[in-house]
Amino acid sequence: MIGIVGGGIAGLASAYRLQQQGFDVHVFEASESIGGLAAVYETAGDNIEKFYHHLSKTEETIVELAEELGIGDKIEWKIGTNGYYVDGVIHPLNTPWEILAYPHLNMHDTIRLGGLTAGVDLRGGYPTLDSYEDLTEYEHETVESFVREHTTDNVYENFVDPLLDGKYGARKKDISAAWFLGRIRFRGERDLLRGEVLGYPRGGFTTIIDGLIDAVGHENISINTPVTGLKCRDDTVESIIAHDQSTQTEYNYSVDGVVVATMPNVLEQLTGYTCQVEFQGAVCGLMHLEESLMDTYWLNIAHDAPFGALIEHTNFIDRDRYDGEHLVYVAAYVQDPSEPLWQANNEAVRRKWLNEIESMFPDFDRENITELNIARNPRAAPIYECGYLDLVIPYDLSERIAHGIYYAGMASEAQYPERSLNGGVVAGFNAADRIVSDFEADSGTHTSTLTTEL
Repeated sequence: MIGIVGGGIAGLASAYRLQQQGFDVHVFEASESIGGLAAVYETAGDNIEKFYHHLSKTEETIVELAEELGIGDKIEWKIGTNGYYVDGVIHPLNTPWEILAYPHLNMHDTIRLGGLTAGVDLRGGYPTLDSYEDLTEYEHETVESFVREHTTDNVYENFVDPLLDGKYGARKKDISAAWFLGRIRFRGERDLLRGEVLGYPRGGFTTIIDGLIDAVGHENISINTPVTGLKCRDDTVESIIAHDQSTQTEYNYSVDGVVVATMPNVLEQLTGYTCQVEFQGAVCGLMHLEESLMDTYWLNIAHDAPFGALIEHTNFIDRDRYDGEHLVYVAAYVQDPSEPLWQANNEAVRRKWLNEIESMFPDFDRENITELNIARNPRAAPIYECGYLDLVIPYDLSERIAHGIYYAGMASEAQYPERSLNGGVVAGFNAADRIVSDFEADSGTHTSTLTTEL
């Protein structure tokens, strides 16, 4: 049996892949719910994620997985409109003519920025098409130096820097140009007449999570059961120690291998392996409104606000799915738990956010809010600093910890240069594939039964 530590999408994907290859698996989730960062709130209609999600056309693995699970037809591709709030004005940035009309960039700025987003290097007076193919070439260069060199100073100062500030705050000077280029590439397909093409499953991403749970089997998943230890013999993992919090019982599960599909701090607690990847936290609100706040789906904020973006989900997905309510995410990141936003209680955060929204939208009336939920996660995403690839955790940890231990969490290479649910699936698959390869090389035998010892 292969033990899977963590019931997020990476752990479930790993379990699914291993089952497809004939392995017995069991997933151990410490919390009371499955899904990790894809956890949801209930609404009067469909469930909705606590932390906003959508798919880009570049995220092919998760779409292929949905097809395998028989739910591929539930992924709908729609236009997700974008805007930039600058000096009290929302500037739409979806079509070429809207981008050309953006008043804070001149024509030269726009051409240089457009070339970069299209993957064309316009330095030197003639276009080069292969400069940005290998992201690792820019791993040790900051976003600021890269953008200033490859576009213009004005593009950096009046377009990119405010975005970086909203995303990374005090750490913005450390962020790798590879992340920036990868994010441009990640965003994928655009409809020139309307905007960016994005995907979202009918019923939310819980549709994919539930599909994985059904495929893996409820009997092969234990919730509210944190793994508290691993036992090894002769440099080979042989058992998992798990604590069933519902019965306050500790179990010892014999295993042939372990996939740790969690944040690296859990891996360190279990094995002593130290990961140098740093993470940022997220404070994410979800407002239920009687009236729409704005016309766009995703609004980036250029000024110093207590959030980096406002995302009106129901300008992307029809509000009829949510019993007619307008749903707006308020997205904020923190780089250090000492920051005031993280330290503030939810009521203080609500007041700060709503005061800012009222200043930005004079017609906004907080009486239209029927509900405002706030979710927090101390490790929502890696901080993609220069040299990040040198810090990722390998999928196969046989040489570094013990034979039979694998990693598929957020600090894996699959979540580079941008974290996503698709990256979670890729990480889970990659760890599973290494297990299959190792077992075939060792003995060609890879089935066992789940046994427990009190």
